[in-house]
Amino acid sequence: MQLQLRNVELKSAILPREIKSIRYQIRPTSRGIHAFGRCHALVHRLGLFTRKFTLNEPLELACYPSFIQMRKYQLLATTDRLVELGIKRIRKIGATLEFDHIREYVRGDEYRHLNWKATAKHKKLLVNQYQEEKSQPIYALIDTGRVMRMPFNGLTLLDYAINSTLVLANAAILKQDRAGMLTFSKTVSNHIPAEKRNKQMQLISEKLYNITTTFEETEFGNLYAFCNKHINKRSLLMLYTNFETIDALSRQMAYLRMLAKTHIVVVVVFKNTELIDMAKEEGKKTIDVYNQIIAQKFVHEKQLVIQELHRQGIQTIYTSPENLTINAINKYLEIKARGLL
Repeated sequence: MQLQLRNVELKSAILPREIKSIRYQIRPTSRGIHAFGRCHALVHRLGLFTRKFTLNEPLELACYPSFIQMRKYQLLATTDRLVELGIKRIRKIGATLEFDHIREYVRGDEYRHLNWKATAKHKKLLVNQYQEEKSQPIYALIDTGRVMRMPFNGLTLLDYAINSTLVLANAAILKQDRAGMLTFSKTVSNHIPAEKRNKQMQLISEKLYNITTTFEETEFGNLYAFCNKHINKRSLLMLYTNFETIDALSRQMAYLRMLAKTHIVVVVVFKNTELIDMAKEEGKKTIDVYNQIIAQKFVHEKQLVIQELHRQGIQTIYTSPENLTINAINKYLEIKARGLL
């Protein structure tokens, strides 16, 4: 049960017909709906007997995902200082040329951007200034199946995906792109179309705070059918899921390939750092050697998953859970810089 206060006694003397308020603080440590149920009060009278009162005043409070990370990256994103947190700059190999304005030529500008008509009119070299194309749809597709229940440092993989989605959506809107999201397992739900309006972050937060995982196997076929029907424009699809074996990937590869034909698909695959550490340990006992061999098998299986995704032309983020947010923003900036959208 949530929000049970059992180890603290709150005592107060109340005179006849007196109204008194007793306050106490509770700090929720997990997102979701926290429900206050019945409150039990023991009233001592005359020091002779005690009577129990039960107050049934149900109250539900929403605990939202961490806004600390979102604010942490917000200022850095607007000032192009993300490199200070390990978010790398990507050299442009292409350009999505969206005209911005005309300015004077300075040494180092591209000759091909010279505006000859404006140069002849003003009798000085002028160049066209371009900027990255804006208003591109960015979607976070969050798997809520059983593979996202795996715990890591007190959080599940789903919690890390939710925190990353919140930061990525905020960064996309700051970059004048459109952010949206959906969750999927057996069915697709919590769909928010990609927009960059003022209330978009509030809508995304309202959907994210109470998402939970299930024990069901995820149906990627339903995800493909939904995206094919509702996401018409070419978009960046950040797919938060986890494939532990090559067989699990093979069952869904056909749907991923079809999605990749019309969208930029980035599949997030989580590193199991505990298994990686176990695979590197030297076993002294027979059971240790056995555990090391099994760990090496699973680590090798993850490498096969990454290789198969690359072979099919699908981009990936292979990351430990704690580095997911930084790596997701890195990939977003890289795709923007390369003009792949």
